[in-house]
Amino acid sequence: MLETMFTPLDTKDEQLLKRLPPQNEEAEQCLLGSLLHNNEALERVSEFLRPEHFANGVNGRVYEAICKLSELGRVADPITLKDFFLTDEIVSTHGGIDYLMQLVDANISIINVEHYGRLIRDFYIRRQLIDVGETIVNDAHSSTVEESAESQIESAEKQLFDLATTGSSKGKFFSLGDALKVSLTSAEAAYKRDSHVVGITTGLKDLDAWLGGLHPSDLIIIAGRPSMGKTGLGTNIAFNAANAYNKPNGGGGSVAFFSLEMSADQLATRILSQESHISSDKIRRGELAQTDFPKLIDASRRIAELPLYIDDTPALTVAALRTRARRLKRQKGLDLIVIDYLQLMHSGSKEGRVQEISEISRGLKALAKELNIPVIALSQLSRAVEQRDDKRPMLSDLRESGSIEQDADVVMFIYREEYYLSRLEPNETGTEKYAVWHERIEKCQNQAELIIAKQRHGPVGTVKTHFEGRFTKFSNLAKQGFE
Repeated sequence: MLETMFTPLDTKDEQLLKRLPPQNEEAEQCLLGSLLHNNEALERVSEFLRPEHFANGVNGRVYEAICKLSELGRVADPITLKDFFLTDEIVSTHGGIDYLMQLVDANISIINVEHYGRLIRDFYIRRQLIDVGETIVNDAHSSTVEESAESQIESAEKQLFDLATTGSSKGKFFSLGDALKVSLTSAEAAYKRDSHVVGITTGLKDLDAWLGGLHPSDLIIIAGRPSMGKTGLGTNIAFNAANAYNKPNGGGGSVAFFSLEMSADQLATRILSQESHISSDKIRRGELAQTDFPKLIDASRRIAELPLYIDDTPALTVAALRTRARRLKRQKGLDLIVIDYLQLMHSGSKEGRVQEISEISRGLKALAKELNIPVIALSQLSRAVEQRDDKRPMLSDLRESGSIEQDADVVMFIYREEYYLSRLEPNETGTEKYAVWHERIEKCQNQAELIIAKQRHGPVGTVKTHFEGRFTKFSNLAKQGFE
């Protein structure tokens, strides 16, 4: 009766039960034997191979000792290594000095050292993949109400990304000649364009002239106090880049806009307002004249097919943003990322907000380099600006972390003098004080200053643009109005 209750294991099931974690003891021993025979061979593997990559812990300890002696400029052989392992119980139980001598007698092939090293590292990654897989399965089985399936997916993707990037062996030196070829190719491309833009255009001629466009792998921070127009500028740049896509010498591209503050439909309404020249407030309330509908229809037709993709997920993590950006680049292409705004993101760090912001800025810079595209992150400024007579922002005003300034390739501030002057209007008209105020506000009316406070690739300075508050639209200063 008991026999019928159990199904005998077939051959495949038995193999699964007997399966061992991926490892190659012979490769580890041959590598160590080669290194002990010729310490100079360490140069071929030290860049990517670490002690923890060895499946046999003893072999990892021997490799670590060889590396330490090499750093001290000493010879690593069984005699010098003996001092390292006199009190090491694990190595002693494995044979001690006798095991070291066995390694020297192992099959020595200096030529194959790098191959052995990459094989050991590959097996390590496979073992880590198994651990990640088991963790994913266990977490999925023991899920709680507080942890959603989406958060588990993000956690799994982060683990896989960390595994793929930690100790990557893909890095290499470029000769100056190879690097110069890339530089000259970029210069030639910029020369052939009428705008002389190297990367993605901002749509603002004076700003493009200062920056040379938005460069691949750059992290650009656009910061400002509330009501300065951060979201408006970010939206303008995103739209202009997408609008220039597929245009001859346009410098445009496919854009991902991560809107952590506004919903996708609110952002779309703002873009529609800018292109139709109808106030977004009127569109939202439905206060439209009969002549407004043709403008809305015409504008929506022109912009509907642009490669501008909006993600309005709130409280997005860097890992989730990275995953979605990667997916979009693979499926539809991606040339620019805009994030509104940095302080609304999360990294998962529990070491305080300053540390979290630092991790976010580092993560965004790493993403820009990985995807080789510019990343624009909008950022809030501290209230210190409001305490000064001159309200123009400075680098020290960046909120919550100095690492933003450190990680960014470009830091740009938005300043509108008109905003502050409008709040200082004298109560009595016709006075000398009112006349002075009126003259000052007329000079800066519908103007915004883009203060480039940091730029790795060029000079710093101030770019003046036209700003239309009704549509929160930035444009070239020469355009003093709209048709």
